[in-house]
Amino acid sequence: MKSEFRLRTDILNRDAAALIAIILGALTLPGCILLGRRGTDLGPNMAPGDQPDKVLYEKARSEIDHGRYDVGRLTLQTMINTYPDSEFLSKAKLLTADSYFKEGGISGLTQAEAEYNDFITFFPTAPEAPEAKYRAGMSHFRLMGKPDRDLSEARAAQEQFKEFLEKYPDNSLVPVVKGRLREVDEVLAQGDYETATLYFRHGINRAAASRFQEIADSYPDFSRADEALWYLGQSQERLRKANDAANAYARLLTNYPLSLDAKSAKDRLVAMHKPVPRASKATLARARADRIDAEQVHTSLMAKVKGELTGAPDLSATRHGPVYLGQQPAAGAAAAQAQGPVNGQIAVQPLNENSTPPTQPAANPPATNPPATTPPASDSAPDGGAATGAAGSDATTASSGSSETSGTSDAKTGASSTSKDSSGSSGDPATGTSSTKKKGKFHFLKKIVP
Repeated sequence: MKSEFRLRTDILNRDAAALIAIILGALTLPGCILLGRRGTDLGPNMAPGDQPDKVLYEKARSEIDHGRYDVGRLTLQTMINTYPDSEFLSKAKLLTADSYFKEGGISGLTQAEAEYNDFITFFPTAPEAPEAKYRAGMSHFRLMGKPDRDLSEARAAQEQFKEFLEKYPDNSLVPVVKGRLREVDEVLAQGDYETATLYFRHGINRAAASRFQEIADSYPDFSRADEALWYLGQSQERLRKANDAANAYARLLTNYPLSLDAKSAKDRLVAMHKPVPRASKATLARARADRIDAEQVHTSLMAKVKGELTGAPDLSATRHGPVYLGQQPAAGAAAAQAQGPVNGQIAVQPLNENSTPPTQPAANPPATNPPATTPPASDSAPDGGAATGAAGSDATTASSGSSETSGTSDAKTGASSTSKDSSGSSGDPATGTSSTKKKGKFHFLKKIVP
């Protein structure tokens, strides 16, 4: 019995010892792995004859690739300070900016944008300059919040992307930058749209119309641009601006023929007795493509929950259209439509004569002007007294029995003579009258007392 009991006790002791050994091994093995990694040199295997600046650059790059950003940046700074004329200087500056970009966070992305701009300033002709410009915009893009938050980062990203397209129009990154710019425009337009609808609901129609007009002109590819035009027309109707409202409705039918508000806009134009425009075939094809893209967008429940928990904006509704860097052509089309049908060209109306002061004396009128018995005072002289004297001489000339045409010519000549009299001239021989002295203070009594 004792031997059997001892045998069982030895077996249990051995099993317990094995279990303890396994537990201790499981606890100490990760520490040994981490200790081994910590002691591993992350620097690359360099040949003995390599240049020291290259050794430092490759070591810093290896550190950054393994996530040790601070060590990598210190190594790069050592290389820059020690070898200021190194051929790896531009690469070191760019790698410093990339380290901040990979690190992320508010401070990291802010510093990355500054480093990328410094790289472009010091090395504007470097082959990596376009990529640095793109990542400078992406630094703001990653900090961009929802449309109902501060939009300063979105505006900064828009500015960076537009500068990229202006400086590097033939770069291979242009399609990517255009896509990012459309997403930024979607966020900015959504922010203005929410503000405009708030004004519209509270009856602040003038401010609402201004916001909706800005959306229609600046963001024609906005996913809700058709709704903005509909509300623009409604706001203009509230302000009793029927022509502006009709222009907004016509623009909606022309640019967004498949919109849900197209039928309502058509009904409003019919009720206002305005012509109903038709969209072109190209516009219809693009509208169908936009509808297909919108139907294919399906946001999962997890994505919606994640979007609510994070501050990132929802970019799923972004349309795929052209990118405009300056004034949008839609605004010019609306202005042309306001002038009337001009066969696709903008009509330019001549300036009215009464809108500006005359630049030539009235004694030399254009030959195409129709005869008039009494010219308006604004066309003869800006001075009130001179105009009254001209009217008096007109009456005297008309009673002399001359013809209507000569009387008109004499009237205009008399107006010029009166203007000259006020400046010290002696008279006008065309009318047979002379003025030897300056008119007195009561010359207007001539019209009252014959």
